[in-house]
Amino acid sequence: MKYYIGIDLGGTNIKAGVVNEKFEIIAKASTKTLCPRPAKDICDDMAKVSIEACKLAGISVDDVEWIGVGTPGIADNINGTIPYSNNLDFHDVPVRKYIQAHINKPVYVANDANAAAYGEFVAGAAKGAKNAVCITLGTGVGAGIIVDGKILTGSNLAGAELGHMVIEVDGPQCTCGRKGCFEVFSSATGLIRMTKEAAEADSSSILNKYLADDGKFSARHAFMAMRDGDKAGTEVVEKYCKYLAAGITNTINIFQPDILCIGGGVCNEGDPLLLPVKELVKKEVYTRMLSQNTEIVIAKLGNDAGIIGAAFLGLES
Repeated sequence: MKYYIGIDLGGTNIKAGVVNEKFEIIAKASTKTLCPRPAKDICDDMAKVSIEACKLAGISVDDVEWIGVGTPGIADNINGTIPYSNNLDFHDVPVRKYIQAHINKPVYVANDANAAAYGEFVAGAAKGAKNAVCITLGTGVGAGIIVDGKILTGSNLAGAELGHMVIEVDGPQCTCGRKGCFEVFSSATGLIRMTKEAAEADSSSILNKYLADDGKFSARHAFMAMRDGDKAGTEVVEKYCKYLAAGITNTINIFQPDILCIGGGVCNEGDPLLLPVKELVKKEVYTRMLSQNTEIVIAKLGNDAGIIGAAFLGLES
């Protein structure tokens, strides 16, 4: 049996998993990222949690084929560096060098959304596809694009920022500096914003009861209200699905993947989200007259996608 280590580096936690050749995580370890602090210290901790995961898996680090790291920001796999990550305040960090000071194994690095997409490609909802796109609906909208089995990074290593394509000119402000980005509407943050606006506009909506009960809105509240027959909640869900479908349609028109999978907590809603989105895309996609079109599915690996994808970056390189 062959073993690999996948590291999911986040602004809050560093998670490492030992993954076998069947794409199964057999042990995990984690520690707090504790940003901001020196990049070397964070890389040292990545090595430490990797060693801890190996101990929990009952194997030696020597049994591992390689290590893969999924990181926020821009990743340079050729040079083994993280040129820039605003979330971590990283600038030209030699992550491969730092980790190899503790573990003498090959180290591969990729953007975290790309790593998660690669996880779905090798072991999840996009397994068996030749070309795939994976979109994650979280605080923002993350994405990874797989073309002919390879992660598409672009010439400056910052490709696949689908969340920052504009779908409504002069729409709400996005954190990237533009207005009306896909992310503004289709992230969980965007859904919460629209839910809050709908509640403020309709004092009779059950959304206001949810707010009183829970203290703040979450991405699930609009769907809860819709199931309760609430007009405002229903309108929010319909609006959210419309914008999500627009972004997905744009993506399909550009890349024409075999499979497009969507993940993130919002996708726990299942069919009430997926079915109307698929229906809207079916009506609007450029290739709607063809017999074969992109299959839209829910991601399968959940929070493990980043670890599994990172663990198999050695196959992609």
